[in-house]
Amino acid sequence: MNSKVILLTGASSGIGFDTAIALAQQGHKVYAAARRMERMEPLRQYGVVPQKMDVTDEDSMQRCVQTILTNEGRIDVLVNNAGYGFFGAVENVSMEDARNQLEVNVFGLARLCQLVLPAMRAQHSGRIINTSSVAGKSVLLYGAWYHVSKYAVEAFSDALRMETKSFGIDVVIIEPGAIKTDWGIIAADHLAKTSEGTAYAETGKMMAQNLRNMYQSSSLSEPSVVRKAICRAVNARHPKTRYRIGRLSGAIVFFHQLLPTRWWDSMMRLMGKKKWM
Repeated sequence: MNSKVILLTGASSGIGFDTAIALAQQGHKVYAAARRMERMEPLRQYGVVPQKMDVTDEDSMQRCVQTILTNEGRIDVLVNNAGYGFFGAVENVSMEDARNQLEVNVFGLARLCQLVLPAMRAQHSGRIINTSSVAGKSVLLYGAWYHVSKYAVEAFSDALRMETKSFGIDVVIIEPGAIKTDWGIIAADHLAKTSEGTAYAETGKMMAQNLRNMYQSSSLSEPSVVRKAICRAVNARHPKTRYRIGRLSGAIVFFHQLLPTRWWDSMMRLMGKKKWM
């Protein structure tokens, strides 16, 4: 297996942190980027190079990419892993929060693609791996802005793949389903906070509780399935365009496509009316 120079975002915790270690142990040169440098210090023992970067800050993104090009002369793989979920009724979520959701999940991802593409085109090889979600194929109650961001990542990645194929660049989408991380707890906290004292308080509270119960359940897939999928996408000679992984991922997309729209809507609304788990 050839060693590759990799830039991985969202590496200060969870899936990003574990993936940085796994890729380094496979012999790759990994630059791990996130806002909180102190959380990435333990990565150094594995040969990972931490980089301070905020995907909403242009200067920090440019500095990070330029540092890698100066040190290594190339960037073989970009893994856009940074992201989060902000849940809340459309009426209640401020435009500031909505814009920040898109800045992190979409525009930061897109800008990093722009920054690495000239080097990848020059070397006539490269791979861009974008973490999306089955949330880019279906919609949950009160998830409007998060789903907007993931639908956007899906469309952006499909367009980018077509544009860059002739330059020897692969674009891959990772589509996790229900993964046992703090994502659902954070999204539930946002939902509970934005719903409090509003017309959506009752259903928002119930939906938040259902999210918490779901993401504390032992039935969800372990985060390692995402790490393994990213590693496969990095190492495969001819990667898939999509890696749909984790429990419920296939079922969610299948039923969202199969069921009449109003049936799906009714099923989702029930999550705001009764306890599911």
